[in-house]
Amino acid sequence: MVARKSRGYRVGMTSLWLDRAARRTEDGSTYPASDFKPGVSYDTVVVGAGLTGLVTGLLLARAGQHVAIVEAHHVGAVNTGNTTAKLSLLQGTKYSEMLKHTSLRVAKAYVEGNREGFEWLLRYLDDHDVPYQRRDAYTYAGTPDGVGAVDDEFAAAWRVGLPVEKVRDLDVAFPVRAAVRLRNQAQFDPLQVLAALAADFRARGGTLVEGVRVTGVSALRPGRGAPCVVRTRAGEVRATRVVLATGIPILDRGLYFAKVTHGRSYGLAFRVPPGALPEDFGMYLSVDAPKRTLRSIPVVPEDGLPEGEGELLLVGGNGHKVAHHPHPRDLVADIEVWTGSYFPGAQRTHAWSAQDYRSANLVPFVGWMPRTAGRVFLATGFDKWGMTNAVSAAIRLSGELLGGHIPWARTLGRRVTRPRSVLYGARFNAEVARDLTAGWAKALATEEVAAPAEGQGIVHRVDGRPVATCRVNGTTTSVSAVCSHLRGIVRWNDQELTWDCPLHASRYSHDGTRIEGPTKGDLAPL
Repeated sequence: MVARKSRGYRVGMTSLWLDRAARRTEDGSTYPASDFKPGVSYDTVVVGAGLTGLVTGLLLARAGQHVAIVEAHHVGAVNTGNTTAKLSLLQGTKYSEMLKHTSLRVAKAYVEGNREGFEWLLRYLDDHDVPYQRRDAYTYAGTPDGVGAVDDEFAAAWRVGLPVEKVRDLDVAFPVRAAVRLRNQAQFDPLQVLAALAADFRARGGTLVEGVRVTGVSALRPGRGAPCVVRTRAGEVRATRVVLATGIPILDRGLYFAKVTHGRSYGLAFRVPPGALPEDFGMYLSVDAPKRTLRSIPVVPEDGLPEGEGELLLVGGNGHKVAHHPHPRDLVADIEVWTGSYFPGAQRTHAWSAQDYRSANLVPFVGWMPRTAGRVFLATGFDKWGMTNAVSAAIRLSGELLGGHIPWARTLGRRVTRPRSVLYGARFNAEVARDLTAGWAKALATEEVAAPAEGQGIVHRVDGRPVATCRVNGTTTSVSAVCSHLRGIVRWNDQELTWDCPLHASRYSHDGTRIEGPTKGDLAPL
């Protein structure tokens, strides 16, 4: 099986989920930009058509609101379409780390919100005949040094109310010294989930458009009840409320880009020989570095595999701060080598990556954005656990917008930032300042050089300004190397063939077109 080009923005990096969705919709966009009608007024405009945006929009449409969901790329293009799609309340070492930064009461509220998201989504999948598989989830140590972290997570998970078990021997090919198990969690194809949500949303009168980029939100007049103007490259619409479901907010109010840290990690799909995976193969995440995450993937007709001639395995990990690894392609190669050593005969079919954001105390930011008079809402900081947190956030956002009262959401909204979390944020922002200074100094010290080789990019000085030059598919392209967000200097990503900003993780395609992150604009043409 060879990955074919799908609707998206990456060159050579397409997830299995997005590739399958492209095979199911060969005719192109399902939700064309032509459906966007400038001048229309809505109760709520949701920006972003991932899991958070679609569930939020659906819940509001169910309540009778006039809702539009506006997506810059296509449904699931960024975070949801590049996830491992594990629906689990056991989340690595989340709870032992969280309890260092916040109270037990807040941690229990986080679990309660995730549990409600977990249960809501599985009920929805049952009601709409979307397939999923029940699997046990494991947080495991592959080395003796990781056993202590497993023990700590076991104790913390019990404290927050999860019925976990400690296990030592697992029937798996890779080393396991100790593990925490939470039974009966779930996994699925996230694009199948989004397709069901999108169809349901539209059937309830919702407007969903792809290929329309939101560039700003402003108020017509001050006051909590005044409408907002949502500006896009296709025109303007009005909304009483706006929800930013974009991974990280595209508005700088509240400075959330400085309140979360960022990271990229990688996922690879492999075809493995029949019988390579036991029937009870679960969902695994290591505590050791480099991280390893694993799950099985049921074969579907879109995969093009003859019946009985192979199974699919997802292996991921090797996370790092955005634009802080010199050669991301080496990290992908490392995962492929690791997989081959424990699953002989594994053949890579797809490779992709995802971007995640983490708050200082590991609790997501969900709710109304400061300095918007309660008219703009956001959700960010899911820290790699977007399947449960996205639905939890959607329940919380729709509850606030509709005037409901959710006890666990109220607790999360009133959490206190502790000194440890303040120091965590201070260290991150100090690193941002160093990256800003070092990036400019290096760019201005690098004189014009020969055009880069195929698949390579360089940042250099041209007429006294930083320029980013790359060669992709035989074409050499030069754009400004200055990020359009806060003027950091971008760096080349040799795996995804993109320009990434080390400051706050804004990312651009090789020709300078915005992909994701807090920036709203492209890299300036020369």
